[in-house]
Amino acid sequence: MHVQDSRWSTVSALAGGATMSATPGGARPDGARTTPLRVDAQRNLEHVLRAAREVFGELGYGAPMEDVARRARVGVGTVYRRFPSKDVLVRRIAEEEISRLTDQARAALGQEDEPWSALSRFLRTSVASGAGRLLPPQVLRVPVEDGAGGARVPQQRTQPGPAELRLVPDEPASVAAVPAAAAEEDDAGAAALLDVVGRLVERARAAGELRADVSVADVLLVIATAAPSLPDAAQQAAASARLLDILLEGLRSRPA
Repeated sequence: MHVQDSRWSTVSALAGGATMSATPGGARPDGARTTPLRVDAQRNLEHVLRAAREVFGELGYGAPMEDVARRARVGVGTVYRRFPSKDVLVRRIAEEEISRLTDQARAALGQEDEPWSALSRFLRTSVASGAGRLLPPQVLRVPVEDGAGGARVPQQRTQPGPAELRLVPDEPASVAAVPAAAAEEDDAGAAALLDVVGRLVERARAAGELRADVSVADVLLVIATAAPSLPDAAQQAAASARLLDILLEGLRSRPA
């Protein structure tokens, strides 16, 4: 898991002053319509998005735009033409990740009758897809009391290193810097994810199969923790599966 050192707040984590992320079909990030993208421009956009997912997954959302451009094999100016600021690109990737996780949770909820099977299916599907490496920090808000009595929340790493969870003090949101529409959109996406995962958690808890003290944030933290970034794909898959088995055992309730 990658833990980011830069400070994020609940509202401003994904918005960063952008009103809308870029879309593949010719809408600019500011919402204005443009002509459809040329084939080469569409290809460049796809390369940039793929590269951003890889780079942010490996280094965290603090990775510079130059790294994204280098991975996409385009000039940094090409990246900025589609995403006028890094915050816009971060929002785009994070929105896609939240949407993907929400779809995975809904699929598990609708296709598994047994509560524990539904929860474990969601976790296994999400971890196997590498979703945890791109979870935006505002959905990982696990309050922990520090020595001064203040709350701390997990953040994502900005540079590669050993998998760990670094806790940094929470900060008030800078609401003035975030357009209302963008903040509401971000909040709505995160709320949908938390709602459907909450239903998975409540079902498993009501069935007596999940520890009573496990929260929705704990479940999302498992996804983030069990998705390491290793250079070898086979090692990464094996490590994720093994770690998830251990974490799932920790989530299960035990007879008194």
